[in-house]
Amino acid sequence: MKALWQFSRREPLVPLGLLLLLVLATLSLAAPLIVDPALAGIGATAARRPPSAAHWLGSDTQGRDVLASLLAATPQTLEIGLLAGLIGLAAGGVLGLLAGWFRGVVDAIIRTACDVFMTIPAIAVLVLVGTSVRSMTVGLMAIVVAGLSWMVPARSIRAQVLSLRERPWIDVARLNGQSSLAIIFADLLPNLAPFLAASFVISVSTAMLATVGLEALGLGPQNELTLGMMIYWAQYSGAILRGMWWWWVPPVVALALIFMALLAISLGLDRIVNARLRSDL
Repeated sequence: MKALWQFSRREPLVPLGLLLLLVLATLSLAAPLIVDPALAGIGATAARRPPSAAHWLGSDTQGRDVLASLLAATPQTLEIGLLAGLIGLAAGGVLGLLAGWFRGVVDAIIRTACDVFMTIPAIAVLVLVGTSVRSMTVGLMAIVVAGLSWMVPARSIRAQVLSLRERPWIDVARLNGQSSLAIIFADLLPNLAPFLAASFVISVSTAMLATVGLEALGLGPQNELTLGMMIYWAQYSGAILRGMWWWWVPPVVALALIFMALLAISLGLDRIVNARLRSDL
């Protein structure tokens, strides 16, 4: 507990960001205690109603309570970002470890693949896949976004491994007869843990940004509520021109809070990983 308290005092951005995400997740999990989840269904209430005591954030043109929709959409959006970030980091991490440790032909192949995929416009691929899929789901969207976000983690982790493999303690491990697999899991990964955590947060942020962009074009999960799809339907129905601010402002604010939390965590972890940014660690 003392170490955790000292860490919080030195890097307050990390616990602050985690606390904000925890509050958003808790509100979403406690949604049935706040509002009836059935109100998030189409035609559940009167359409186009402004905020009132009965509906705190009003209703949209399809007769859905905006608060109920918001509480249902937030965990779906977080799920897409976390899944896409985890899949992208896992794929990029494995490739980066292989390229940095074995070097030579393996490094050349993985590096070339990263360079080739990074030249492909991600938004064009996302739009192409989104228009080709008959029924987009939360899980499928996470996989699609992750398929275009593994290159940056692969390159950055490769650079870290190339640096770490030249350290004296790695040479000692080799002289002791440890296998490459044992050195990677026992020596490299523990030292890469803070860097992997920072990379994961960045991957989640990138994935969520790409997801919201895709959903804003109407290519997200049509039958599932997400923050991006709430913004799309508000835009599609002309909520701004109609003055229905209660429809599009809440999802925008929720997304802003999520990105602020992820930014705070990323900045805090970056101070830990990057020695040049550390003041007293």
